[in-house]
Amino acid sequence: MADVKTTTEVKAKVETSSSKPPVEKYRNLFLGALGVITLGIAGYFYYNYTLDESNKEAQNEIYPAVYFFEQDSLDKALKGDGKVLGLLDIADKYSGTKTGKLAHFYTGVIYLKQAKFEDAITNLNEFSSNDFLLQARAYSLTGDAYMEMEKYEDAVSSYKKAANHKPNEQFTPVYLMKLALAYETLKDDKSAAEAYDVIITKYPKSPEITDAKKYKARVDALATE
Repeated sequence: MADVKTTTEVKAKVETSSSKPPVEKYRNLFLGALGVITLGIAGYFYYNYTLDESNKEAQNEIYPAVYFFEQDSLDKALKGDGKVLGLLDIADKYSGTKTGKLAHFYTGVIYLKQAKFEDAITNLNEFSSNDFLLQARAYSLTGDAYMEMEKYEDAVSSYKKAANHKPNEQFTPVYLMKLALAYETLKDDKSAAEAYDVIITKYPKSPEITDAKKYKARVDALATE
């Protein structure tokens, strides 16, 4: 799957130093992963939602908005083009349905990409699902928005939800890295080390394992100073 760049680049506000992990690297992971992960997962669940007979009308309504989203025509995705509804109207018209909730998810992603973090959080909080991937992704994206707003304790709470929601080999280590980084910005090195340790012990084959070991060794050293 091709990566999708954010439409606006938001300057990182988190202080960095030689004793901290490369925040910008993982900040890019936070927002850059939107294209790689969000589109793929959302597309998968969008397909499955079409199997719900009671949701057919809503599915027909959201399809053009999803197309605009995938083409990075974000304003059209949100508001429509005068001929079809946008995500905002779909979320309102089909409130409480699976498609209405999915519209909130897409809307939250768009607002996050546009650096409208409070609006992103509001919409992502309106999304709910029993699946083992997309709900965790919504929690993680909510954490990303809180990180950008420098509300690090709220970010910790969101990343915990993401990491604890039906853990899996592919995505949970990424959420744990985010959680550890949020702890480090709070100068809670002990909790950061514990998050890194979960990656090391439970997900030794994950791409995050090398950084997790390196950062855990560093925060362990800081804790003994």
